[in-house]
Amino acid sequence: MKIEKQVEGKFGVTVTGFDATSASDDDIRTLKETVYREKIAVLKGQKLDPKQFLALGERFGRVEPYYEEIYHHPEVPQVFVSSNIQENGKQIGVPKTGRFWHSDYQFMPRPFDLTFIYPQVIPQKNRGTYFINLCAAYQALGEDLRTALAGTQARHSVKRYFKIRPSDVYRPISEILDEIEERTPTVSFPTAFPHRSTGEPILYLSEGFTLSVVDENGTEQPALLQQLLEATGQLDQTFSHDLIHLQTFEQGDLLVWDNQSLVHRALHTSTPEPAVSFRVTVYDESAKR
Repeated sequence: MKIEKQVEGKFGVTVTGFDATSASDDDIRTLKETVYREKIAVLKGQKLDPKQFLALGERFGRVEPYYEEIYHHPEVPQVFVSSNIQENGKQIGVPKTGRFWHSDYQFMPRPFDLTFIYPQVIPQKNRGTYFINLCAAYQALGEDLRTALAGTQARHSVKRYFKIRPSDVYRPISEILDEIEERTPTVSFPTAFPHRSTGEPILYLSEGFTLSVVDENGTEQPALLQQLLEATGQLDQTFSHDLIHLQTFEQGDLLVWDNQSLVHRALHTSTPEPAVSFRVTVYDESAKR
């Protein structure tokens, strides 16, 4: 197994010579440590079926199926499917996922530690995912913003980007919103907190899931949230901000990233090409709490 810094982009590594079906425990441990340190690892030359992809994720921790079944792979439900094509006239997975800045499960009491993405059908013209390292974002803050966010909490919810399911047709929107709040109530985390494995401070918020930042008295601070989102680059519609990293990939690549310290956003265009990807999300039980 050979690990090298990526030539393009802001961070991340490429990994060659990694065999997911025969990797040793030392290989897995080294790769996990690398992901936490370098934020993204691109495993080159992978050829895995859905069950083998799931098995790889299980080597890193406890795999958690997505809580909404419409995203599940029909044969391996622990695998999340993002797809804009149909098979035999039936939609498999969900199209147009991730068109906003977010961390996976940021709206849950315990977000995922690691995300694995395995592209299956790759667009020819526009392909890739944008990332922002929230540890680097915290370090780049001015002293005034660091002082302002001290002691604050960020509140997160899925409600703004919850995808309406086929079973929701004709249901009152108020009923759907009540169900969202019951199943996934709004959660709060410190606006900045230490990474569970590395101890790095993370500026933990996203344009997609963060509803508000509140001070120690519970008073919302909308101007502060706006400033923080701008500082991280999440409001830059040109995607030219210094903190934004575009991760590209090709057939056979498998991406592993540190979900806790990264927000990401899919690269979509107005004229989409066929695209399918598989995802496995993992809780690392060995991470410090």
